[in-house]
Amino acid sequence: MKISFHGACQDVTGSCILIETEKSKFLVDCGMFQGEQFASQHNLEKFSFNPKQVDFVLLTHAHLDHCGRLPKLGKEGFGGQIYCTPATADFAEIILLDSAHVILLEAQRNQTQPIYLEQDVNEILPLFSPWPYEQEKEITPEIKIKIRDAGHILGSAIFEVFIKENGQEKKLVFSGDLGNPPAPIVKDTEFIDGADLVFIESTYAGRIHEQKEERQQLLRQAIIESVGQGGVLMIPAFALERTQEVLYEIHQLQEANQIPDLPIFVDSPLAIKATAVYKKYVDMYDQESKDWIMRGDDLFNFPGLKYTPSVLESKAINTTPNPKIILAGSGMCTGGRMPHHLKLNLTDPKSHVLIIAYQAPGSLGRELLDGAKTVIIDGQKIKVKAKVSAIGGYSSHADHPKLMAWLQKIIQPKPGKIFVIHGEKESNLALADDIEKKLNLSPVIPEFNKIYEF
Repeated sequence: MKISFHGACQDVTGSCILIETEKSKFLVDCGMFQGEQFASQHNLEKFSFNPKQVDFVLLTHAHLDHCGRLPKLGKEGFGGQIYCTPATADFAEIILLDSAHVILLEAQRNQTQPIYLEQDVNEILPLFSPWPYEQEKEITPEIKIKIRDAGHILGSAIFEVFIKENGQEKKLVFSGDLGNPPAPIVKDTEFIDGADLVFIESTYAGRIHEQKEERQQLLRQAIIESVGQGGVLMIPAFALERTQEVLYEIHQLQEANQIPDLPIFVDSPLAIKATAVYKKYVDMYDQESKDWIMRGDDLFNFPGLKYTPSVLESKAINTTPNPKIILAGSGMCTGGRMPHHLKLNLTDPKSHVLIIAYQAPGSLGRELLDGAKTVIIDGQKIKVKAKVSAIGGYSSHADHPKLMAWLQKIIQPKPGKIFVIHGEKESNLALADDIEKKLNLSPVIPEFNKIYEF
């Protein structure tokens, strides 16, 4: 068996793992590289494998850094099935169509070739083959899969892959992105009994998130502070999961009379579409969320909340008196409507940018988080006078202790090899070091495009 990594090596974005057996080739994820621009120029490069020879893809979830290059894969000849959960298939459709729109605008602005177009997305959608959690599926006579709940976003998957070669069966486990329980709406991450090979993300390795109660109080504090100052609280949020989590917790704070009533805008057409998909999969919610619904609550509709899908409605936000809250994309401030709101409000010391998600190096969000005094938005130099803060507890990624707790449950059998991926180099090293000390294993931090044989 040959294994090679074509993204998310000593980096967070661009997840893409190629597995080659005696009879099959398949990918786990085919994500977009992200950074300074919504779509990094790295995405324009040809795949270092032949897409026509890939038999199928296992898609862990619908975040762009895991699914964003699938239309490019299809454009270059891939015609196999894409296996994922039903929720992931629905989310991927709206995410990829939105991505094609943004990519085209960026390409026109920068006078470059778009990575793919909307028609490329439409051509790959029939290849999605949804499969439920827990049920085994035979993909080929030598390969079967089982999907487990990663607890990262709705529909996110851990893949258990069973491969028969030379009369022996080996079990490969791909963590995808592991969740950060307890989290609103999604169920807790499932544990895996055993594996021969494990591929684990390390986005927040070496770090510890705030507890649920602490992060909610930090959100409450940011809201009350913004109300007191009469400013704008801007929350750059990924359309999928993060927006819904924050709305859920604002709703809770409001019902408990812990925050005053004020205008709250969800200024993201993509987040609005994603929220509609959430309403389709109530059966996948955690028990707390189901209990709310049973009491007659609408998780995503409460006093003061307004969705602004159109450009006209978005512009009208500016005429709404402060204080107010704006949730808008993109989560890293590299696209969507958030840059517009930042351009208008960063110079106001009464305003506040609340970072609640991972920010890739080179992104506008990372610049703000690192304390930049000026930033460039749409070619304009903008002074940063607004407050910038972060809440790590809203990450939908497991922190270091939770990553290790997940690995330590994999004992029947204990893995022969662990690949540490999907993290910046210092995060890879932090997790690898702890794996060596506590699990007595020698983990691998893989190199881009290098082939590993097992």
